[in-house]
Amino acid sequence: MKIGTIGAGRIAQAFIKHVAKAGFEVVVSNRTGPESLTELTQSFGSTVTAGTVEQAAQADLVLLTVPWTEVEDVLRRIPSWRGQIILDTTNAASFPDFQPLDLGGKTSTQLVAERAPGARVVKAFNTLFAATLAADPAEGNGKRVVFISGDDATAKTEVLHLLGTLGFAGIDLGDLVTGAALQQVGGPLIGKNLLQLA
Repeated sequence: MKIGTIGAGRIAQAFIKHVAKAGFEVVVSNRTGPESLTELTQSFGSTVTAGTVEQAAQADLVLLTVPWTEVEDVLRRIPSWRGQIILDTTNAASFPDFQPLDLGGKTSTQLVAERAPGARVVKAFNTLFAATLAADPAEGNGKRVVFISGDDATAKTEVLHLLGTLGFAGIDLGDLVTGAALQQVGGPLIGKNLLQLA
């Protein structure tokens, strides 16, 4: 599996740390271009390279981790998808107060899915703070929990397998209506650092 990231901030870097350690090939992108990412990618080793947003979007699995205000513009740059999995980490919140935005009764990830035709969208990695996500997923006698939700069962199975490979305990909350509502800003799981005990 080849992995791409659209965004290179703290959540992306925490994710890249784990997938690079596991040996995955990763293409990292941001809005300013590959040249701005040279130092960052070199810090993760030879399997991590910089690319454009369009190049990152060609990967089998793409981590979408940009501010909510940039989501629509970023996805507009990728007019169609070929069945890739998008891992949506975005949180539709106002800043700096971090209050949920009114999305007309839809979850943020439903809106991402609408703007990414052809992709299989899974909500993940949005409930943990970056420093927590970057830490060793094994803690004491347990594994750190990462919640996911999505409408494509096969995509969720693939994501759960990836999480297991990285050492996390993946928990499927259901579809993008009910599950993502539990994960997004305003839901009960934001900021919860939970462990699944062995």
